[in-house]
Amino acid sequence: MITPSAEDGREKRSHWKTDFCHVLYWNGFNSVGKYCATDIMKEWLRDLNRPSSTVLVAGMLLLGTAGGGLLYGEEIANWVGGDTEYELIDFDSNQTRAYAQGLVNLGDPVWGGRLSGTVEEENAAQSIKTNFSNSGLPSTLEVFEVPLYYMGNSFELMICNSGTLGGVFGGPTPCTVADINREETNFQHTVDFVVQGYSGNVDIPASSNVEVVDLGMGNESEGWDVASNGVGLVWLRDGVDGQAGTESNTVLMKRAQENGLRGLITVNSRQNCDDLVAGDCIPYSKSLDITQFEERPYDIGFVMVSRSVGEQISEQVVNSGGMLGFQVDVDNQNNGNIHVPCGILEGETDQLIVIGAHHDTVYNGQGAVDNTAGTATVMEIARQFGILQSELGDPKMTVYFCTWGGEEEGLWGSKEWVDKHRDDLAENLRLYINLDMNHVDAERNSGVILQGNSKTDVRHIKGIVEEFSSSHPELYEKYSITVRELESEQMPYNSDHAPFVYEVHQEEGEFGKAMLCYGSGSLEYHTYLDNMDRFNEESLAVSGIIYGSLIRHLAWS
Repeated sequence: MITPSAEDGREKRSHWKTDFCHVLYWNGFNSVGKYCATDIMKEWLRDLNRPSSTVLVAGMLLLGTAGGGLLYGEEIANWVGGDTEYELIDFDSNQTRAYAQGLVNLGDPVWGGRLSGTVEEENAAQSIKTNFSNSGLPSTLEVFEVPLYYMGNSFELMICNSGTLGGVFGGPTPCTVADINREETNFQHTVDFVVQGYSGNVDIPASSNVEVVDLGMGNESEGWDVASNGVGLVWLRDGVDGQAGTESNTVLMKRAQENGLRGLITVNSRQNCDDLVAGDCIPYSKSLDITQFEERPYDIGFVMVSRSVGEQISEQVVNSGGMLGFQVDVDNQNNGNIHVPCGILEGETDQLIVIGAHHDTVYNGQGAVDNTAGTATVMEIARQFGILQSELGDPKMTVYFCTWGGEEEGLWGSKEWVDKHRDDLAENLRLYINLDMNHVDAERNSGVILQGNSKTDVRHIKGIVEEFSSSHPELYEKYSITVRELESEQMPYNSDHAPFVYEVHQEEGEFGKAMLCYGSGSLEYHTYLDNMDRFNEESLAVSGIIYGSLIRHLAWS
C-alpha cells in the first residue's frame, strides 16, 4: 500500500484471509499465488451475476487438472461471460468548467502556461490538493527534483535586409544601428515562433551575418557539418514512398550538438496547416528527452516557426542576402521541483486504483485542452467519489486521484512517483486510468477513443458504454465512443500511463494494466490558441462518467 500522510489518519483495514491463502486480485488476478476457492466464487457471483450453479463450474476452473493448474482472472471472466449491471456516477460539467477556469487563472501572466518548475505549476498543484481536501478526501502533495528548463525574458527572431549604406566602403556594417535605411521584419514570439523544450541560449545579432543552412528534413544524410557554427533550418515533413519523415526533437538537437551548430530552427509544415490560420501552419512547442544527452546543450537556441516564417527565412536569408537575428534566453542547466498532489479514497484492502492527469502545460499557452481538461475531470470525479463514500461507505479498493507535474518535459511526475512507490504498486496496483486531452471540440466532433491493455476492463467499459447510451442518450448520440483493446506492447509511450504500464514491474514481459482516453478537437495542441475560447465542458462528461463508473464498479462491487 502506498502510505499517505492522510489528514484524517484513518487506519487501513483488510478483509483478506492471508493466514492460509495469498491474495489473488479479482479483475486482473495478478498471478501472485493461490486464493481461497470459495472467496473467488463469491467474487464471480457478485461481479458476473451468475446463478449458484455456476459455482461448480467455477470450482472446476479454479482447481484445474492434476498438478494444480490454475486459470486466472481474464481467462475465467471471458469463459463465464454474462451481463453485468453497472451503476453510473454523476458528473457536473459546470463544476468541471469552474475547476478548469480556476487552473487557467493561475497561469503565467504573459504567456498563460503552467510550465513545470515555475510558481504557476506549484500554485496549480496546491490548488488541486485543496480541491481534493474540499471534496472530503485526505490529500498529499509530493515534490520531486528533476532536470528542467527555465524561460528568460529575451526572445527575438527577425530578418534584416541591409540598407544602401550598409557594406559600402567606409560605411557602416550592414544591419547595424548605423545602417539607417535597413529593412527589418520582426516576428512575434509565441505566434510566429515558439521555443522548444530544453533549448539553450543563443544571441546572434543580424549584423553578425551567421550563415543559415537549409538541412531539408534534417535526416542524417543532409550534411549537418556544413552548418557548423551556423543555424540549421529543418522542415517538418512526413516521409513519402516509404521514406522516413523528420525525426524527433531529441534526434535533431543531438545532431545540432554533434556538429557544433549555434541554432536550430524547425519549420512547421505538417500540423494544423490551414486549420487555425488560413494558408499557414502555426508553430507549437515540443520537448525532447534530455536524458539522452551526456551534456545538456546549453548554447544552442532551438525554436519552431510557422510555415510562412520558414518560407521568408528561406527566400530572404538562405537564398538571398538577408541576415538573421536570433535570440533565445533559456537556462536548461539546472534541476527544479515538480509537484504531484493526490486525493485518497481509502478502501478496506490494499488493492489500488489510480486515476491521473497532468496539470502542467507548455509555456506558450493556457493549455485549456492539454491538459487542463483532463485535470479538471479528475477533480470532478474525485468530488463525486467523496459524495459516494458518504452514501456507500468505504470501498473495497483504495482509489488515488493524482495529477502530475513535469509531463511536458518528460513524464517526470508520473515517472518519479512510480519509482518512489514501485514496490507497493507492483504488489497492489489493480489499474491506472489516464486522462490526457479527453476533450472533444464542439465543432470538430469526432468523439473519444477509450483504450487499454486489460481485456477485463475493456469488457467492463463496453458494458458501461451500453448503460451510458441508455442513461445519457443525448451525449451518446452526439459524441461517438470507440473502445479498443491493445496488446501491452502496443500501448503508446506518450503520456503518464506509460510508467504504470512499462516501469512498475521489473521483469521482462510483465506489464501494468492501464486505460486511457483520447479526445478530439485538439488542433490547437501546444499553441497559443489552446485557450478557454473553444473549451467544451459538456464533452468531458463522456470519459468522466464512463471511467468514473468503471472505478465505482471495481471499488465497490
